[in-house]
Amino acid sequence: MEDRAGRRVLAELDADPRLSTAELARRVQVSVPTARERVRRLQESGVILGYRLEVNPAALGLPVAAYVRVRPGPGQLAKIAELARSIPQVSECHRITGEDCFLLKVHATDLSTFEVVLDKFLLYGQTTTSIVQSTTVAPRTPGLT
Repeated sequence: MEDRAGRRVLAELDADPRLSTAELARRVQVSVPTARERVRRLQESGVILGYRLEVNPAALGLPVAAYVRVRPGPGQLAKIAELARSIPQVSECHRITGEDCFLLKVHATDLSTFEVVLDKFLLYGQTTTSIVQSTTVAPRTPGLT
């Protein structure tokens, strides 16, 4: 998207998705109908996919976060994807290139609970785990600056 006004709308909504149309219009210096139309076009074109609630997993009692790479055994791709969808502690699952086929983000109450989740994947392949110590860049929308 190369439109500067569209990028300004996205940047404001990225900073605060709960902005009213009137406040959005004020911040990007356009009329309310123009702001409403910009958002509608961004949604229709597939730039804005929807709106999500961002929750702190640690505040919900899930302070352990880890990225898990999974290398499936022969014929196990579909089973790993299905398993990932069925486990609520898996917040992300990506099919990736390389020797490992999946990258998961897993949240748990403690390491022993994390181990229980990890063991479920070990039935279908090998795993490599990286525990998150801290987050230096929080999730953000690429391409807005």
